[in-house]
Amino acid sequence: MFKRVVRQSKFRHVFGQAVKNDQCYDDIRVSRVTWDSAFCAVNPKFVAIIVEASGGGAFMVLPLHKSGRIDKAYPTVCGHTGPVLDIDWCPHNDQVIASGSEDCTVMVWQIPENGLVTSMPEPVVVLEGHSKRVGIVTWHPTARNVLLSAGCDNVVIIWNVGTGEAMITLEDMHPDIIFSVCWNRNGSLICTACKDKKIRVIDPRKEEIIAEKDKAHEGARPMRAIFLSDGKVFTTGFSRMSERQLGLWDPDNMEEPVSVHEMDTSNGVLLPFYDPDTNVVYLCGKGDSSIRYFEITDEAPFVHYLNTFTTKEPQRGMGYMPKRGLDVNKCEIARFYKLHERKCEPIIMTVPRKSDLFQDDLYPDTAGPEAPLEAEEWIEGKNGDPILISLKHGYIPGKNRDLKVVKKNILDNKMSKNTENTAPAVKTATSTPSIVSGTHLLIYFFLIIYCTCTHMIHYLYHYSYECSFCYHVIYVFIHVCVY
Repeated sequence: MFKRVVRQSKFRHVFGQAVKNDQCYDDIRVSRVTWDSAFCAVNPKFVAIIVEASGGGAFMVLPLHKSGRIDKAYPTVCGHTGPVLDIDWCPHNDQVIASGSEDCTVMVWQIPENGLVTSMPEPVVVLEGHSKRVGIVTWHPTARNVLLSAGCDNVVIIWNVGTGEAMITLEDMHPDIIFSVCWNRNGSLICTACKDKKIRVIDPRKEEIIAEKDKAHEGARPMRAIFLSDGKVFTTGFSRMSERQLGLWDPDNMEEPVSVHEMDTSNGVLLPFYDPDTNVVYLCGKGDSSIRYFEITDEAPFVHYLNTFTTKEPQRGMGYMPKRGLDVNKCEIARFYKLHERKCEPIIMTVPRKSDLFQDDLYPDTAGPEAPLEAEEWIEGKNGDPILISLKHGYIPGKNRDLKVVKKNILDNKMSKNTENTAPAVKTATSTPSIVSGTHLLIYFFLIIYCTCTHMIHYLYHYSYECSFCYHVIYVFIHVCVY
């Protein structure tokens, strides 16, 4: 009488496959820092991995094609004085990456087009404003040069990287450590997960909390929260009994969750990666050996389990490739870069299709690298949706503009004025020789002859000390003509 109906979905048969060993990145000393970040960031050109570094913090940037064994002497980005905790590629420039560190600074770097040849100790700009370690950095999705950072000082700062200045500082909204921060689709709101077990939706330009939920997950272990494309909030956390949970929330009514699912009793923090084009969420647990994926829909139970990809070894971290970096000819809908203890292993997620033609339903237009807004426009109140591009003929990267930082600093202006005022005096004093009269020269000429004949050259130096010009003339004359 009762018939079980299997839900239809084009992603039900998605399967994952690890690449062959020669396409992995081997002999990489992945960081051992106890911080719950992904430790890896990927874009269509490079893969960046936080690595162990003696006496400071560093991360490695490898061109995607440079697979195989990586030399121990391979250059790194090594400007931080403390371990690097988080890295993030700029969505509008594939050569610009930001890093946050235990040294309380955020640094922005411009990687050469073909990768590093020598180690890079000098960033394009250093952003200083946090009083404790910086564990989160994330770029604005639609405004150029806007970067958000959050630290263990419970402060969120939004920077204008083009001027090196802090535009917005959110100080009194979080009483404890911030676990995660995420922008919404057009970058008008941010969503945060805090150690006080609250999920907050914040309007950063108005500096006010739009919505919040206390005890979204009652467990004490870290939570994560991300925005979905329709404005809902997806969270991962722990129950009071330490079971891992995932939840779906509507910011217009945060009292009751749209959906909550309990998963298992593992203690690894679940890192969510979201594809806004297909509404699929991938969950990668730190220390797990699996990737679970779910489809979000408007039908109950709203979060639909699809499948699990399992490997033998646990993951230390995970990188997620943007949609424009995938191979559309192979029906690839996601690519992960799994970090082992000494290796980075790409994992390809594909939808099996018989046809070799471009699959429009798998690849709707996706966010491109062009920014619809500048930082100044965003801070004035403008919003812009991502500029979409088609992947029908594959993604062809354009030429990236160089990141130029124009610092507006009153001290710099004062210093330059002082330098202009004092420079001529210094120049006059050092470059103009003393004026020597004809009488001086005549006396010194006879002294040279006399001292040379009587072998009393050391007296000559004594008389010439009063005039530096004469001293040098005599010194040269004696050493060239006499000795």
